[in-house]
Amino acid sequence: MKLAERVSQVSPSLTLAITAKANAMKAEGIDVCSFSAGEPDFETPAHVRAAAEKALEEGKTRYGPEAGEPKLREAIARKLKTDNDLDYKAENVIVTNGGKHSLFNLMLALIEPGDEVIIPAPFWVSYPEMVTIAGGKSVIVNTDASTGYKITPEQLRKSITPQTKLFVLNSPSNPTGMVYTPDEIKALAEVVVDTDILVVSDEIYEKILYDGVQHLSIGSLGKEIFARTIISNGFAKGYSMTGWRIGYLAGSTEIIKAASKIQGHSTSNVCTFAQYGAIAALEGSQDCVEEMRQAFAKRRQVMLERINAIPGLSCPKPNGAFYLFPDISKMKVKSLEFCNALLEKEQVAVIPGIAFGADENIRLSYATDMATIEKGMDRLEKFVRSC
Repeated sequence: MKLAERVSQVSPSLTLAITAKANAMKAEGIDVCSFSAGEPDFETPAHVRAAAEKALEEGKTRYGPEAGEPKLREAIARKLKTDNDLDYKAENVIVTNGGKHSLFNLMLALIEPGDEVIIPAPFWVSYPEMVTIAGGKSVIVNTDASTGYKITPEQLRKSITPQTKLFVLNSPSNPTGMVYTPDEIKALAEVVVDTDILVVSDEIYEKILYDGVQHLSIGSLGKEIFARTIISNGFAKGYSMTGWRIGYLAGSTEIIKAASKIQGHSTSNVCTFAQYGAIAALEGSQDCVEEMRQAFAKRRQVMLERINAIPGLSCPKPNGAFYLFPDISKMKVKSLEFCNALLEKEQVAVIPGIAFGADENIRLSYATDMATIEKGMDRLEKFVRSC
C-alpha cells in the first residue's frame, strides 16, 4: 500500500508527542512536572457547563447547520463588534471544531499549489503543516528577541512576492507570549493594504493579557484592511474549554461559504449541545476569565524570575498567553536534545523550540498549579547546573 505523498510532507506534532510521553510516564507512577501542554488547568466555568447540560436535557443532540447554530453565530458576531470593533454579521461567521479546525478550513478554502503564505518564526507548530496539506508554500520569516520575536513591517514587505496570498499574524503569540502593540499592528496593516494580500489574525489568546497591554484586532483599522482580514478564534484558552472543540472563523461571505462547503464534507456540524455552552460563555459573566488571567499572571512572574535566575538561561517578559520562551543557546545544545535529557533525568516536560522554528529556545507553559511550577523550576535549575 502506498500512502499519499502529502503524508510524508507533514511533520508530526512535537507538542503532542512530548505531552503524550509525559502522560505515559505519569501513568507508570513517575512524578513528572509537565510544562508542555497549552491547556488551562482550570475547570470549564460552571455556567458554561450548566448551559450544555440544559441543552442536553432539551434534546439538542441532533445534527445542526454545517456553519454552526444560528444563535452562536449571532453571539460571535456581537462579540466581534463589541470587543474588537469588527463589523461582521452572523453570515460572516462559521463555527468550527476548535480554533485549529478554523485555520485548517481556511487553508483548504484559500490556498492552492504555488501560493505562498508568510509565517513569522517562532510560529505555532501547525501553521506550516496546514499550508503544506493545502499544497501551498510556507515562507518563514525569522525573528528574534531584539524585536520581541515579532515580524517588522520591513521584513513583511521584503517577503512578499507575486505568489504571496496570505500573511499569518498571531497575537498574543504561541509560543513566545509576545503581543504586538497597536502601533506595530497599524504598521503591518499598511503593508497588507499596500501590497493587496490577505491576513489571517489568530486571536485565540486575546483574553490573556498582562501589565495593561492592549489587544488590537488588525481588521478594525479601516475598511481596506477589514476587507483583507480573516479572524480565527475560539473558546479553548480564554474559557478553559479545550476539550469542547469550539472555534470560529470570521471573514468575507465568500470565504465563509467556501469554508462551510468544506466542513460540510468533512466534520459536518460542530457538537450541537456544546455550542450552547459557548453561547453562555460569551453572554454570561466574564469574571471567570479575569480570575484565570490573574492566576496566570502570578504564575508567569514566579516562573520568569526562576528561569532568569538560572545561569545559561534567559527569557524576555511575555505580555500575553501562558508561555515562556527561554533562550538556551548558551547551553551549546539543540533544543530537542535538551528537552529529552531534561525529561529523562529530571522528569520535567517542556517543548523544544525546533517545533516552532527556533532551535535555540524551549517553550514552557505555566498553565499549571504553583506547586508544580516551584518543583519543576527546582528540577530545571538542577539539570542546567549539572550540564
